[in-house]
Amino acid sequence: MVAARTALSAPALCAPALPTPGAAAALHPLDAGRARITGGFWHTRQQRNRVAGLRSGHAQLEASGTLENFRRVARAEQGEASGMIFQDSDVYKWLEAVAFELGREDDAELRTLAREVTELVASAQLEDGYLNSVHTLRHSAEERYTNLAWNHELYCYGHLIQAAVALARNAGEEKLLDVALRIVAHLRTVFGPDLRQATGGHPVVEMALVELHRLTGREEILDLARFFLDVRGKGERFDDVSPGPGYFSADAPVRETVSVEGHAVRALYLFAGATDQAIEDDDAELLARCESVFADLLATKTYVTGGMGARWDWEAFGDPYEMTTDRGYAETCAAIGAIQWAWRLLLATGKPHYADAIERLLLNAFLAGVSLAGTEYFYVNSLQLRDGAKADEGRSIAHGRRGWFDCACCPPNIMRTLASLDHLVATQDAHGLQIHQYASGTWSAGEGEETLTVTTATDYPHDGRITVRVDAAPSAPRRLSLRIPDWSRGRARLTVDGDTATVPSGEAVAVVEKVFAPGEEIALELDLTPRFIGTHHRLDASRGAVALERGPLVYAIENEDQVDDVTVDDAQIDPDVMPEAGAPIDALDGAVPLRLAGSVVRSSPAADAWPYPVHGSDDAVQERTAHTWTAIPYFAWGNRSVAAMRVWLPLQERS
Repeated sequence: MVAARTALSAPALCAPALPTPGAAAALHPLDAGRARITGGFWHTRQQRNRVAGLRSGHAQLEASGTLENFRRVARAEQGEASGMIFQDSDVYKWLEAVAFELGREDDAELRTLAREVTELVASAQLEDGYLNSVHTLRHSAEERYTNLAWNHELYCYGHLIQAAVALARNAGEEKLLDVALRIVAHLRTVFGPDLRQATGGHPVVEMALVELHRLTGREEILDLARFFLDVRGKGERFDDVSPGPGYFSADAPVRETVSVEGHAVRALYLFAGATDQAIEDDDAELLARCESVFADLLATKTYVTGGMGARWDWEAFGDPYEMTTDRGYAETCAAIGAIQWAWRLLLATGKPHYADAIERLLLNAFLAGVSLAGTEYFYVNSLQLRDGAKADEGRSIAHGRRGWFDCACCPPNIMRTLASLDHLVATQDAHGLQIHQYASGTWSAGEGEETLTVTTATDYPHDGRITVRVDAAPSAPRRLSLRIPDWSRGRARLTVDGDTATVPSGEAVAVVEKVFAPGEEIALELDLTPRFIGTHHRLDASRGAVALERGPLVYAIENEDQVDDVTVDDAQIDPDVMPEAGAPIDALDGAVPLRLAGSVVRSSPAADAWPYPVHGSDDAVQERTAHTWTAIPYFAWGNRSVAAMRVWLPLQERS
């Protein structure tokens, strides 16, 4: 029995990252069952994920042979397995998503499916605790851990452990937890300071082990997490493995890293785990390193959508400011990894700019990865699709969203993120409640008679008004903190006790500290005036163009919304004319379109024959016709057809 099990008799939704009470965290997630999205924008997406996404995900795991791999291992078969070497991880992410859903609200069918899948997983665990269905089918026991760079054994363990913790906390299901603890016991006979000093090529086990320690209280599990974090960049650095140690975030130890390199998801998962470690160990030096690397990431390697990872080759970050548009990668899993890291930095520091980053990531880089129906997905989230683009490689956005992929990491990752989203909205500290993201729901902070409970109501992100109603409050003063997004600072208005005032521009958080009365309301109005966004002079791919934002949403133009048989490939925009909001689009769940003044540009026939005329010559003259373009939120593009789209909008040339 583990220490935390007695507290799990009444399952309720728990945060996916839950620092221990004595950890060095400025903020803490709300307690189990005290964070609940109940309506509006995010609730719609969660319900579609629950009703359609998770069930179709289970069907895909069966159809792809992923679940059959476990059955074959249980039958002691050997031979070729179905899928990738890391195929097991898709099952574990799906289980984790189901766990969070059961914490939100029980579901007999999902619970039964989760139990059946857990039994399958447990049946494939070997006598000594080793568990990897694909590797066991393909190889003999003597080849375990012989290819740490690519075989993903530790990566799969990480996702299994995360699923086990989520099932125990949220659903009261502990069978997978027993499997996870056997895995840890096995790992401690293989890896460690006095054993093999090495780690896996794909991080995630680091943050998984920290969370398992948080659940069980077992110090040896935290020691193993420390070991895997600190051995990276030392010992086995994968120097002889193409494309080199940088790809595996092993070019330097974490504590010496200056910027993220190589495979984007690996690096983001690694630093999320490092931040967990800093929180639990009160390691100020490690936390400062994590903050510094994250700041460099935002400054030099992040798309305007929040997307991360510029290169298709090796799914890598690329060089500073290397952010192409139509060949941008911005893997959905990378957005999820960045959200996980930013959330941990927010807990560690309380700094609101991490919540700003989460908002951008959630509503743009992440949400674009799943269809409005909740059952089709983008693996890659490029910022442009050209007219006539060919659908070649399976991940290309030219295919449109797809129901599954050969490498299916993104769909179940989306599922678990949506299912656990409630706990990214608000936090608590000794003084009260902090609301970081805006969704309709109920949030409760404090204990006993000191509890402050509020209900938020909003049509955010389409509308900027958020109403906070106090449901329960203590007789002593408490603090209610509301984040003011960076794009609305100096223009946000707060109403308290009937008095309305503009929140000063220098304040990133509006703090209301008082004795609250049940039934009273606080209102926050955020300014959703559309704005054009420029670009750094080193961002060559978007030079001479602007992006369009409204509130937290990045916009795009796609051919679906245009009239007069034009293509967005020929668009130019006049940024001196304020965009106008149109009627909400029912087919896009009420997304608000924006009308943009600009022109359609066509080159002279001579320029069409050879696209490189002498600058300033007659052949360089372009014909411009005035045109009004329609833009929609980037997350909603590609839901009606697969047509040309672009985020960066070329500026209209001056006459």
